[in-house]
Amino acid sequence: MIKTIGKWLYLIGLLIAIVAGLFSFSQTWLSLILLIMGILAAILFLDSDDVVNFGIRFLVLTVVAGALNAIPAVGPYITGIFNTVVTFLAPVALTLLVVHFVKKYFFTK
Repeated sequence: MIKTIGKWLYLIGLLIAIVAGLFSFSQTWLSLILLIMGILAAILFLDSDDVVNFGIRFLVLTVVAGALNAIPAVGPYITGIFNTVVTFLAPVALTLLVVHFVKKYFFTK
């Protein structure tokens, strides 16, 4: 049940980030909501043992987001979408990293 809630938070957060990036909607309260949803999704849904793979995917997405602006006509829209998705995934990656280190160094047997 808890994992299902985390999965829905993750999916809804991604959808909100995509829509906000598509329409260039940027508000402080939206960033705060995405931050809280990302932290909760990382704790409830994602596996902290997969932190290396998630980190690599996050870094590649960040680099790609910066390079897409050069595409004519649709570049700014795609860049906006990718930047807001990266903004949503940044607290997810940081939370996964913290949970991984807490599990590894404080809850080992």
